[in-house]
Amino acid sequence: MAVNILYEDNHLIAVYKPAGVLVQGDKTGDATLMDEVKYYLKQKYHKPGNVFLGLLHRLDRPVAGIILFAKTSKGASRLSEQFRSHKITKIYHALVEGTLKENRGTLLHYLKKDRERNMVKVYERAVPESQRAELDYEVVEIKQNQSIVKIILKTGRSHQIRSQFAYIGHPIVGDVKYGADTVLKKGRIELVSTEMGFGLVTKKDIMSLLIQLPVEWVN
Repeated sequence: MAVNILYEDNHLIAVYKPAGVLVQGDKTGDATLMDEVKYYLKQKYHKPGNVFLGLLHRLDRPVAGIILFAKTSKGASRLSEQFRSHKITKIYHALVEGTLKENRGTLLHYLKKDRERNMVKVYERAVPESQRAELDYEVVEIKQNQSIVKIILKTGRSHQIRSQFAYIGHPIVGDVKYGADTVLKKGRIELVSTEMGFGLVTKKDIMSLLIQLPVEWVN
């Protein structure tokens, strides 16, 4: 797996995660993005022994897009605080089934993880062990019976975008786990982390990373 570097400094590295690739190891034992980035750093900087790489956030295996890692403990500490205090801008784009009634809006639900099925249940009101989940969305383009939607996450819950859009009747294309009709190859769904903004570790500057939509969406 060739590592696609989007940004790198002394403390942080951002890369593109292809759909179907694990961020970190699981019971499958499949290759992971973290291992590939560690290998890249080891080779580039001729590092002996183990390479430090801090996991700051995750993307589900079938999701593509921007993912940020820390190269130092200082970077991990500073960026983890930004994630905790919701100072990180996270924007996604999704191709969803159907046409939404409203071109823009806010989805506010409560999510509860079903660990046996590795799925999330959506509730209108808080229930025991549920977490509040909020996002804003805007329809960018309507294509036949599908819609390209821009999504700004207000909270970062497991399977949040996937479960919330499925709950309102517009599952992400390819996401059969959450009721999509369309089955895609290569273990992917049409959800991409397209933009991320974060504060640099040793400067006051804000870094904004942006990638293009998949070509098959716009052609």
